[in-house]
Amino acid sequence: PARFPVFDAGRGGQYTYHGPGQRIAYVMLDLSRRDRDLRGFVCAVEQWVIDALARFNVTAERRQGRVGVWVDRHRQDPAQPAGREDKIAAIGVRVRHWVTFHGMSLNVDCDLDHYGGIVPCGIAEHGVTSLWDLGLTPTMAEVDEMLRATAGALSPGGASCAA
Repeated sequence: PARFPVFDAGRGGQYTYHGPGQRIAYVMLDLSRRDRDLRGFVCAVEQWVIDALARFNVTAERRQGRVGVWVDRHRQDPAQPAGREDKIAAIGVRVRHWVTFHGMSLNVDCDLDHYGGIVPCGIAEHGVTSLWDLGLTPTMAEVDEMLRATAGALSPGGASCAA
């Protein structure tokens, strides 16, 4: 029997997990007012999370060929092995008539063992982390405040996808 129910969300990626300890944000925007640029929108969502994490002194980045927000564990903590990258936020977007729905999930204080039965977003060669796993213990209210404070990345022209 399956450990968790599985649902087809009809969006990109292969599998994702949503559960306690994550901050889920659904961003609904009319892209016809934003140059119909889906990649630019995904980049803006990534930048929004990167900017919020920077407020917690977490260096998070996007990676060429991989959607989501990544933490270089060695850069974050030199005691960690070099080359280890873990995903801290997943992006999953669907668009209908140029209106976006779904959004992102940021791992705050979730049980990372729950990822053991899937390959998150179809990327097997990297791990998954959370703010608490990185040694930070913000409350959801503090995470919400950082996300509100950095939401300007979602405005048109608010993010650059330069790698």
